[in-house]
Amino acid sequence: MGAIINFTLKLDQLDKSKIIQGKNGPLYPLTLSVNNDTNEYGQNVSVWTEQSQEEREAKAKRSYVANGKVLWTDGVINKAESASEPASVASEDDGLDLPF
Repeated sequence: MGAIINFTLKLDQLDKSKIIQGKNGPLYPLTLSVNNDTNEYGQNVSVWTEQSQEEREAKAKRSYVANGKVLWTDGVINKAESASEPASVASEDDGLDLPF
């Protein structure tokens, strides 16, 4: 684990048109940012409604829905990578000298 982050979501500021239907119910896409510096309230976390590529390119204003702060960190936060393709099963032609 890299960090524990606490924030309060402002439900009345959610754009209902951004709700998507997921496999297990409605979902709301959010983006969370952790800053190195804190604001005047001791907060260093911002959460906003996820923007499309077009909205980002057009420099559309972000819809902030939460603020918070990092409560704990081990000092290392790793970038999440997408699951890669499963490793292929070795074939008889790969030159491995296995007893089976």
